[in-house]
Amino acid sequence: MIAGFLADFLHELWKLTVDMAPYLLFGFLFAGILRVFFPRRLLLKYMGKPNLKSVFNAAMLGVPMPLCSCGVLPTGLSLRHNGASKGATSAFLISTPQTGVDSILVTYSMLGLPFAIIRPVVALITGIAGGALTNWLAPGNSVHSPTSLSNDDNPPRTIKYMLHYAFVEFLQDIAKWLIIGLMIAALMSVLLPDDFFSAWIPNDFVGMLVILLAAVPVYFCATASVPVAAVLLMKGLSPGAVLVLLMAGPAVNSASFTVLFKSFGKKETWIYLLTIAGGALLFGNLINLLPREWFMIFGEHAHHHNHHGFIPEWLGIASAILLSLLVINALVIPYLTAFIKPNKTMTEVENHQQITIAVTGMDCNHCKNSVETNLVKLDNIEEVIANLQNQTVQLKGANIDLTQVKSTLDNLGYVYGGKVSGS
Repeated sequence: MIAGFLADFLHELWKLTVDMAPYLLFGFLFAGILRVFFPRRLLLKYMGKPNLKSVFNAAMLGVPMPLCSCGVLPTGLSLRHNGASKGATSAFLISTPQTGVDSILVTYSMLGLPFAIIRPVVALITGIAGGALTNWLAPGNSVHSPTSLSNDDNPPRTIKYMLHYAFVEFLQDIAKWLIIGLMIAALMSVLLPDDFFSAWIPNDFVGMLVILLAAVPVYFCATASVPVAAVLLMKGLSPGAVLVLLMAGPAVNSASFTVLFKSFGKKETWIYLLTIAGGALLFGNLINLLPREWFMIFGEHAHHHNHHGFIPEWLGIASAILLSLLVINALVIPYLTAFIKPNKTMTEVENHQQITIAVTGMDCNHCKNSVETNLVKLDNIEEVIANLQNQTVQLKGANIDLTQVKSTLDNLGYVYGGKVSGS
């Protein structure tokens, strides 16, 4: 019995991977193109004023950005401290994690054209609404002392860097969550009967509330939420509840609340949270007014084409194999490198301090680069090495002002934990 269940689980996991892989790989490539040819510094040109135009620009530019909630927080806060208005920052923080070019393609692959269109449109509308509410209910546009943009001032404009970012750096940030999302989807596909939600959820609104309460505290990246949503839709969950998962899962999680409260303000954080929750329920109810068969037909149509000619079977299998190898590389190589080759150490300079500090909240490569880029620009600091695994940062320089270091980390949304004993 266990062997049979395991075989069914692995079969479903592989099928989901084959369905998603071609779209994911193309999405990753496009993410690299965005990174190289549209650096975030350009966003400030369109996000600086506390008006509706800046809010619209921020939401519009955030929709295709392939940043998850952990990556968008330091990015958005860094933009804020460099002059972006409160409303524009809020719009960017709301619209960006809900979707991205990679997740749009995967949504089209697994849920069909309607959801692939609805998802970015809803992200745009809720971003604009949240930004406008922030400008209205939390006026004022004072910012902290400017710090440099995280790691996007001048990204190398080379094919090599573009590919490295797309298939190494960016994939490292979402690989773990992608695997978790696929495994949850495969597990639910095997365990849940086809009529599960129609039998146990009394009505569609209750289904949306249940999904919202489950999605808010738990992190799902925009791409990893798609296979889970696809399985739930096939098991009888309403399209509106599926949309709630696709919106709230990637955009909010309990880990981000403390950072937002500390760095963005309590009022702005509540506007952020209520905009996403209210928008999810509102648009969920609206699409539930449409015929459910319409979404099912398009979703099944997407799966049908994936298996019968829209994506050739050989391409799906080859893409799944390549994606698996890239994910293994993203997860294993950092630890293997650390084991074979010790962590990079500071260069020895006479009469200079070498201090190790604890910094929590660094969850991805965006965080690491943000910390390193901003701290190295402080007075008397010559070298900075951030370690994601240990949640520490090594500083080298003369007469390092840790008060200034703490202030910079606070502005970026990270938590300064003081000197590590022995440094």
